[in-house]
Amino acid sequence: MVAIRKMLVTGGAGFIGSAVVRLAIARGDSVVNVDALTYASCLENLTAVADNSQYVFEHADICDRAAMDRIFAHHRPDAVVHLAAESHVDRSIDGPGQFIQTNVTGTFTLLEAARGYWQQRGEPADFRFLHVSTDEVYGSLGPEGLFTEETAYAPNSPYAASKAASDHLVRAWGETYDLPVLTSNCSNNYGPYQFPEKLIPVVIQNALAGSDIPVYGAGENIRDWLFVKDHADALLEVLARGQIGRCYNIGGENEVRNIDLVKQICAVLDRLQPGNSPFSEQITFVTDRPGHDQRYAIDPSRIRNELGWRPSVTLDQGLEQTVEWYLENQPWVQALQSRHGVGQRLGVKT
Repeated sequence: MVAIRKMLVTGGAGFIGSAVVRLAIARGDSVVNVDALTYASCLENLTAVADNSQYVFEHADICDRAAMDRIFAHHRPDAVVHLAAESHVDRSIDGPGQFIQTNVTGTFTLLEAARGYWQQRGEPADFRFLHVSTDEVYGSLGPEGLFTEETAYAPNSPYAASKAASDHLVRAWGETYDLPVLTSNCSNNYGPYQFPEKLIPVVIQNALAGSDIPVYGAGENIRDWLFVKDHADALLEVLARGQIGRCYNIGGENEVRNIDLVKQICAVLDRLQPGNSPFSEQITFVTDRPGHDQRYAIDPSRIRNELGWRPSVTLDQGLEQTVEWYLENQPWVQALQSRHGVGQRLGVKT
């Protein structure tokens, strides 16, 4: 186990990044949050730690090598948790260029800055570079089987392809330069503070607004859902105890069809904030997204067997907590709904 005294978190004002920052600070770590504050970032996600002496915010783009060099030299972190990324599949269909710039060029730039810093310090053995990726790099599963760390890459969207490329860069920097790298590939995240263009917050907000609740295709696509607090916990475990050069698949062990998930959210809303009729009556099936992967499912055996980690939150528990949080934090949601593309159907260009 490596004692991490100060970590540099990229994308720490985003959904998953802010969960990592909050948890790390709660556990007594020092955190330098590097974020470009693009459309999906929100510093209000970090209100709870903003005044903590162990927390520092740096407004910078990971594609800016000079800024990265300055930040590494000034703050001297013991580890990097790389979460900064463009992540919405529908947006990647409409505008893939930004995904290549941030996810590929940005990861390359950050790797080079980290390598230069690590070498200048004499290549300390306890340095860590954790790259956070997605199960979407593996493509689509049929009715049976699970993604393992040995599954061949087969990305089907510009987003997935850009993340696959970044995964390969991280591996290469580990193999070629001996940079102490780790990679994680997670299933679909959900929970408080998720930007309101993703499925679960869209369902909640459209239901509350009395609008159609859009479900792609017939709603038969299957995903494994991981509560964001569990994911943050898993990432800190991998950072501290993972084997250098290894990849770790992180899953929620909650596999469900999209239509069943949407109906479950509606049922929670019916109980917590009942309307004149069941919210499920607002469900509307819409044209499927291009290249929509049929099924994702993760085999989490490695992280369970090597690190003893398993998710602690069931889907029932997580959805209850998530719906409650959105009901209690409508001003946070409404402040983000004016941002570009939110509330619009994206990703229909072919």
